[in-house]
Amino acid sequence: MNARTRENLTAFWFLLPFLIGLVVFFLFAFLRTIWYSFTNYNLFDKSDWVGLQNYADVFKDSLFIQALINTFTFAILTTLIQTVGALLLAIVMNQKLRGIGFFRTAYYFPSIASSAVTTLIFIWLFRPTGLISYLSTTFVNYLPLLLTGLAIVIVVQALQVAFERSRGLPASPFDPALLVVSLLVAVIGTIVLNAGGVVRVGSADPTPLLWLSTSDRLFGFISYPILMIILMNSFTTMPTLMLTFLAGLQGIPQSVYEAASIDGASPIQQIRFVTIPILRPVTFYVISIGIIGTLQMFDQAALLGGTSPLDTVVTLAFYVYHNVFSGGAESRVGLASAAAILLAVITLVLLQIQRRFLSDEGVNQ
Repeated sequence: MNARTRENLTAFWFLLPFLIGLVVFFLFAFLRTIWYSFTNYNLFDKSDWVGLQNYADVFKDSLFIQALINTFTFAILTTLIQTVGALLLAIVMNQKLRGIGFFRTAYYFPSIASSAVTTLIFIWLFRPTGLISYLSTTFVNYLPLLLTGLAIVIVVQALQVAFERSRGLPASPFDPALLVVSLLVAVIGTIVLNAGGVVRVGSADPTPLLWLSTSDRLFGFISYPILMIILMNSFTTMPTLMLTFLAGLQGIPQSVYEAASIDGASPIQQIRFVTIPILRPVTFYVISIGIIGTLQMFDQAALLGGTSPLDTVVTLAFYVYHNVFSGGAESRVGLASAAAILLAVITLVLLQIQRRFLSDEGVNQ
């Protein structure tokens, strides 16, 4: 046995546990799912071959159509928000500033928490009498004081600027020194007016927020629970994608930006014509994993399923789970398998589409 063969065998033995897991938990499961999609299997009884009936039935199911709409809405909006947000955060985190290491760690921290824990926290925040309801009501009650203070700041700042200019001194409307004086006068003036009963704090009771329990939809197709999941998913995923963009940014030579600056490019133009084109491969990777992750989103929808109407949170992955573990009703494994195969096909099609437009291979074709 020569050295090359021994090296190959050593590599094979190291890869064997992964290959076994891949065959058992992916290849075998995928082939069984394809088989079940052509049967009426229900976990208990013997299955019968039904051909394409499950695929026909799944498109007749209104819940599947709603899951399709929710999934595409969630995938498109979340991928867009987290990609753009991660790129902007990476640009900021790539600056040479004092304490930048602390901010990089702080921005990455939300990605460490479990998605299930994050979902429960958001449910607590957005429940009818949760923290968001309390804070919004408190803001409304104190709004008269805030508006009064803002009005005093504007008036005092304008008077100070006019006085300084009358003395022939240059004074900006946003001069920091004058603004400090205006803020102090506004605070004192607001306290005096409140004590004298001229401006009072409101006494409205907390208004229950029904975002999680309502079936209303923004623009007619985006449910409020899905909007909450979009916000939550972007909050937890953006830091991880930020690190990917940050690694790509640190690989761009500084001389490229210096040349663009000499040519008269503004910071915005440098981002548009230098940063974004060079980061095309990184963007392709970020969008690819974003599409895969958002199309397969399940845990957050499942946790919200107990607090929100099913049609407002159901996604394709949750639809598959709902039909297999239907809570007392007969399991429809064949129908769920057909939906799972369709989800896999949709994912592959979307990845090929964005590969055509974003990858270097698609550009050179």
